[in-house]
Amino acid sequence: MVRKVGVIVGSPRRESLNRKMALAMTALQPASLALEIIEIANLPLYNQDLDDAGSAPREWISFREAVSRVDAVLFVTPEHNRSVPAPLKNALDVGSRPYGKSAWNGKPGAIVSVSPGALGAFGANHHLRQSLVFLNVPCLQQPEAYIGGATKLFDAESKLINDSTRDLLTAFLAAFVVWIEATRPRSTS
Repeated sequence: MVRKVGVIVGSPRRESLNRKMALAMTALQPASLALEIIEIANLPLYNQDLDDAGSAPREWISFREAVSRVDAVLFVTPEHNRSVPAPLKNALDVGSRPYGKSAWNGKPGAIVSVSPGALGAFGANHHLRQSLVFLNVPCLQQPEAYIGGATKLFDAESKLINDSTRDLLTAFLAAFVVWIEATRPRSTS
């Protein structure tokens, strides 16, 4: 069975290394996964007053529906100030509301953090894990994927050119397949 995986790219930048990495992973996906980017750049900032008034922006509704339709989520994120970028945090908030109706609930997850720096956005990776625990997103533990030096991993056409990174991503996706099957919610009927 093919599992639909929503890919959340933490950076809205046009030339984002994280978007390039997400697209590289899509090209490497095994036949049992269907990775699709769910856009977050145009989500209005979360404000509970809008949900309480029944006037949630259409962007929130569309995002929540998109997350609800996938079997699992893959986060590909940079690090901002030792944490996740604001658009990603906002997407977590939008998807987790209204209270009791979280689109994230129970979906298996995985994180790849990407940075031009040597630490590979380690801080963002672990800060995101903290939020995912609360959101009941069981997150793949191994292999970890902190990808540093990312400016040297792509050619002029944004294609992944580093064989060891390609091997890491292939192994990561294979482990994610196993994780999804082991942790996805089961029907009680």
